[in-house]
This record gives sequence, structure tokens and C-alpha cells, in this order.
Amino acid sequence: MIISSSTVAIVTGGASGLGAATARALAARGARVALFDRNAELGEALAGEIGGLFCEADVTDEASIDAAFAKARAAHGQESVLVCCAGIGQTFKTASRSRTDGTISHFPLAAFDTVIQVNLVGTFRCLAKSAAGMLTLAPGEDGERGAMVLTASIAAEDGQVGQAAYAASKGGIVGMTLPIARDMMNEGIRVNTILPGIFKTPLMEAAPAPVLESLAASIPFPKRLGKPEEYAALALTMLETTYFNGEDVRLDGAVRMAPR
Repeated sequence: MIISSSTVAIVTGGASGLGAATARALAARGARVALFDRNAELGEALAGEIGGLFCEADVTDEASIDAAFAKARAAHGQESVLVCCAGIGQTFKTASRSRTDGTISHFPLAAFDTVIQVNLVGTFRCLAKSAAGMLTLAPGEDGERGAMVLTASIAAEDGQVGQAAYAASKGGIVGMTLPIARDMMNEGIRVNTILPGIFKTPLMEAAPAPVLESLAASIPFPKRLGKPEEYAALALTMLETTYFNGEDVRLDGAVRMAPR
């Protein structure tokens, strides 16, 4: 697949961070890009910047996602590219004892479910609906109809203290990548997953400077946080290289996370 002015793309979580960088990279190649996000202010601003379309969307809400796909397809046509970047993180120990009064508590199950619903089920919801739409496209070179890039995390492989829900949700994305690629192999739809390490996103930039410096120092090489543009570059490589299929790839400067 060559990204060009004939390419229609959807990026979930596209209003900021990794999603925004990927949306910009796709638009720079001429693609018609629709941004799915809950943040209308950021989404509308970026859509205006890149000549794209903002679709307010909540990946945990079926009706919201159906409406977003309908809006995007009405404006741009059926997408052949989907990049899933929408996600959240919460940190709780599985079970813990208070150091002050000895009270015992466990990971709030509602919070655990929320993380799974956004990161794992939300990703699957979007890719399943996109795949169904891609089946309507005529096959191109090599019989290809479309390509998808999902976003997991290095926490899928070396999650830290308190990351049970986050690691489970991202591990689920890694675990479903190959089966989905196999599900779609006779339909010409590819799927790959990126496992980002510690990236310089708006959420991370909110941390105190000493914390950011310590994190950067922990990266073997280069000793800095990842740039969203580097995620976008790998996403484009996965999209444009037709033989790239069913893979999950770490993008982390060779870091391996310690327990805490």
C-alpha cells in the first residue's frame, strides 16, 4: 500500500500524542484523515490544521463509534487505513495493606473494567467495524484491501507494579494481533501492533522535570523519551510494507522496565 491522495484513513485517539503525530504524517502524504477522539477542542483544531475531519467518538460506546464511522465515510469514503491510538492508563496494586492503619484493599474492579473496555475492547470494536467496511473495497496489488496498526505498550511484556489492568489490556492487543491477521488473510487486510516505550506525550510531559530526566536516563539508547513522530514513522512503514503482517514490534530504545 502506498499512502497517497487516494488513501482514506481513520486514527482513533487522533487529537493528541501518538495519534496526532500519525494523523499529521498520513496527511503529509496526502491522505484524507478522520480523527476519532473525545476531545472536540483539540480534535477540531488538528483537523483544521491538516485538512482532515474530526469525529467525536467514545470507543467504549457502540452508537458513538457507529456514528463516527458513518460521518467519516460520508465525507471521505470507505477507509483503507485504520490506526488505533485511543487508550488510558490507571495504576493500582492488585491488593495492598495500608502502612498507616493496616487496612487491606484490592484493585477496584470497576477501574480494572474501565481500562479493559477502553484499551482492549475499544480497540477491537473499532478494528472489527473497520474491517467489515474494508471488505467492500476492491482488492489492489497483492489482493490488499486495507491495513491496520494497533497500539499496545511495552507494559504488555514487562508491566510494572500497579499496572495489572493496563498490562492486561495491552497484552490482549498483542495476543489478538496474529489471530486477527489470520482471520483476515483471505480478505487482503493486514494488522500489526506497535509496543511503544516511554514517549514524550502530553500526559508524560505533565510529570515533573526530575522524573522525566530520570526516565530518559533509564533508556539504553538514545537516552531520551521517544518522539511521537517516531511512532508515526513506524506506523507508516507497517502500512506501506505489504509483507508486514501479524507482527508486534517494540519501539522503546531497548529499555526493559524494572518492577517499579
